[in-house]
Amino acid sequence: MRHRLLDLVDNNRVLSGAVAGRRLLSALIADTPSAVDPTPSFLDFDGVEVATASFLRESVIAFRDYARQSLPNIYPAVANLKEAVVEELDFFARSRGDVLWSCKLDLQGNVTAARLIGELDPALRTTFDAVLDSGTTSAPELATRFDDERIGPTAWNNRLSALASKGLLVERRQGKSKSFSPLLEID
Repeated sequence: MRHRLLDLVDNNRVLSGAVAGRRLLSALIADTPSAVDPTPSFLDFDGVEVATASFLRESVIAFRDYARQSLPNIYPAVANLKEAVVEELDFFARSRGDVLWSCKLDLQGNVTAARLIGELDPALRTTFDAVLDSGTTSAPELATRFDDERIGPTAWNNRLSALASKGLLVERRQGKSKSFSPLLEID
């Protein structure tokens, strides 16, 4: 799923203000169907020169939070950001201890240069890196793998769930258990 932002903001290349951000949020919600399977939802910034923190808070972050709470199989990520937008979003995300996926997306929808914007706290970073290393994992698997750290399955599950709520990991139910895998692959 791809949302070309220029199409949703009347080709405005400078995105600023909370009100404009909320208008984009409404458009994104209206333009996003629910999905049966886990689906990335790329917010394509191609052509956008600048976006302010207030705009990003009310649109990108608000949409990510809305999707993760109300559309459980939709996983928002930002794509094709200019460096000025990366800088603003990274500063904002770090200031609130948040993080989200960013990547380059070509016309065919191929993802490259996937990375995180913002910063994870050390415990979540360790968990995220462990999932990256394994590809797909579960809380009991991490508890066994990191047995020497004396972190039980419940704590691992809480960490994995926190990463899934940020849209960094895809959560899949398998009976009573859950497995987690990265939404995107880091190059």
